[in-house]
Amino acid sequence: MLLVDDERLVRRGFRMILGSEPDIDVVGEAGDGHEALHANRTLAPDVILMDIRMPRLDGLEATRRLLVGDGDRPRVIVLTTFDLDEYVYAALRAGASGLLLKDAPEELITTIGVVADGGSIYAPAATRRVIEAFARVVAADDASQSVAQLTARELDVLRGIAAGRSNREIARTLGLSEHTAKTHVAHILGKLGLRDRVQAAVLAYEAGVVRPGDLSR
Repeated sequence: MLLVDDERLVRRGFRMILGSEPDIDVVGEAGDGHEALHANRTLAPDVILMDIRMPRLDGLEATRRLLVGDGDRPRVIVLTTFDLDEYVYAALRAGASGLLLKDAPEELITTIGVVADGGSIYAPAATRRVIEAFARVVAADDASQSVAQLTARELDVLRGIAAGRSNREIARTLGLSEHTAKTHVAHILGKLGLRDRVQAAVLAYEAGVVRPGDLSR
């Protein structure tokens, strides 16, 4: 675990909280995005707790740089004092696996555990609301070209992902086995170079596979 925040006292507070957890090892700290990039190269943490507002290089841009390219990449939990939809959407697009408010430290351990195991921490309903609100203003050309490589069945599964459905629910809706639905999800993430279902949902809206309001009908 790498702690990234420009306030030393905040980093110290999180280190104290995490220090009592036997399964969490804090390997280092960083005071801004540039330091975070350097620390990631030298320490190779599995999970990074990343503040958004920092000098020199903010947490969102640092997250984008950390998660681009191939190879092993850390899981990032974006940390903010602002419960604003634009921050949530920016974190989603940057590839973060979760967003945590600084005033909700009681959720910290659970969030780290889920993200470390490969999951994402975003409430499906809230995530869909945010995506619908912001995806319409994003240029969709690149996203449209990406989804063009998907089969018709994979597009159906992608719509299910965007709706926040589980593999079991997608399987039931499309008349598939749960194993087949899971396989389709894996193929979609692989073809599109995405880390998780949340990124897939963002792309589905930006590419016009799903349009704002479609899933509320």
